[in-house]
Amino acid sequence: MTTHSRRDFLWSFGGGLGGLALAQLMAEAGELPGAVKPKAEFNGGLHHAAKVKRVVQLFMNGGVSQPDTFDYKPVLEKGHGKPFDPGTSEKVEGVTSTPGNLMKSPFPFKQHGQCGRWVSSMFPHLATQVDRMAFLMAVASKSNVHGPASYMMNTGFILPGFPCMGAWLSYGLGRLTDNLPTFVVLPDARGLPYNQRGNFGSGFLPVAHAGTILNAGGNPPIPDLAPSPKEKFVSSSADKDALELLGKVNRAHADARPGDSRLEARIESYELAAKMQQHAPEALDLNRESEKTRAKYGLDQPATAEFGRRCLLARRLLERGVRFVQVWSGAGGPTNNWDNHTDIIRELPPMAKSVDQPSAALLQDLHDRGMLSDTLVVFSTEFGRQPFTQGATGRDHNQGTSVAWLAGAGVKGGVSHGESDPWSWRTEKDRTYCYDIHATILHLMGIDHTLLSVRHDGTDRRLTDVHGHVIEKILA
Repeated sequence: MTTHSRRDFLWSFGGGLGGLALAQLMAEAGELPGAVKPKAEFNGGLHHAAKVKRVVQLFMNGGVSQPDTFDYKPVLEKGHGKPFDPGTSEKVEGVTSTPGNLMKSPFPFKQHGQCGRWVSSMFPHLATQVDRMAFLMAVASKSNVHGPASYMMNTGFILPGFPCMGAWLSYGLGRLTDNLPTFVVLPDARGLPYNQRGNFGSGFLPVAHAGTILNAGGNPPIPDLAPSPKEKFVSSSADKDALELLGKVNRAHADARPGDSRLEARIESYELAAKMQQHAPEALDLNRESEKTRAKYGLDQPATAEFGRRCLLARRLLERGVRFVQVWSGAGGPTNNWDNHTDIIRELPPMAKSVDQPSAALLQDLHDRGMLSDTLVVFSTEFGRQPFTQGATGRDHNQGTSVAWLAGAGVKGGVSHGESDPWSWRTEKDRTYCYDIHATILHLMGIDHTLLSVRHDGTDRRLTDVHGHVIEKILA
């Protein structure tokens, strides 16, 4: 009896639905003539030589107050306590409250580095790294609401259901290693951010490209990765036999349902889990680091230990082949994040302190290990905050302008792009959106953002939608 593979069966339908289905499967695998697939000589790049091999993104959940951190505005000092009148036809509105008077930053600013970048006292450690950073001083959003704005900064859309940047990178470039996930998410120990898992989902891409969430403070960080030592009957040989049988059953089921990516993702997750049983414990064991290194990341201090642990873990994952790591600061909700509505003086310092030393240590550590030459570090948030008060000393949401920075491979250090207006209320020059940031990151990873697209519901979808320009000014 002649046996036929799924490929033979699909081709037997010629140019019909079977052939189309196979063509799609082969295209996804890069097997069609002319299909674009990762090129090792381009450091994984799809369309041109890549300068960046891996990315770590530090995402500040809740909306970092740019006039209190990186966007120094002397006009706020002169107008402190006075009504805000920008002298334009645009109405001054608060998002969740009535606008108050202008408020200067309660934290002093100083110039740092050879580039003379202004940084407030909230970031004394990061201030020492400014000559490595390229600042985007006029980042705007299309929403003042946490959920949609967070979706936008992560997926390029204000609505749910779209793949995040990490998923697109996983889909477009594939794995650097078979032993660890391609895309890892390290959420704040206090909880997931706004939108929960939606910020790091795969959307309409195959489910396997969604972020793998690790609990850096958990014991173990990955639950159920290995059988419980309490269950003595689960030997290594029995575990192997069970996985092999499960694999055969799952493959048969998946072959009969080629259009459903969920089981395929589950199969891949089991295969990856089997490899991670061997490799993940070593990668996640921070005790293998020296006390000096752990102290540099702030693991010896309660204020910095939690974020520091995840920054150090991010470095260990990157050097072991994880392509994209996202480190979150702040949980969803009214507290324990950067959403400082009530009192900037009281609420901002602990958040800033928690990330300042670990973030600076990560940059320095990557440099010292030679990894910054092919690693990109991105610091971003969903939107900024208003120059006027909310209540007594709080600040409301501001989609008009915020600050982000990039450092590392392919990026000029000590430069800036864009300016906000004199009050840090709206962008004034060289406005950038998430589309431009995403286009630039993809460009550095060897991807033309206009060419990486997927047909979904009759539309060619991409991370940058129909927008986006590479920010040439900040590129080395």
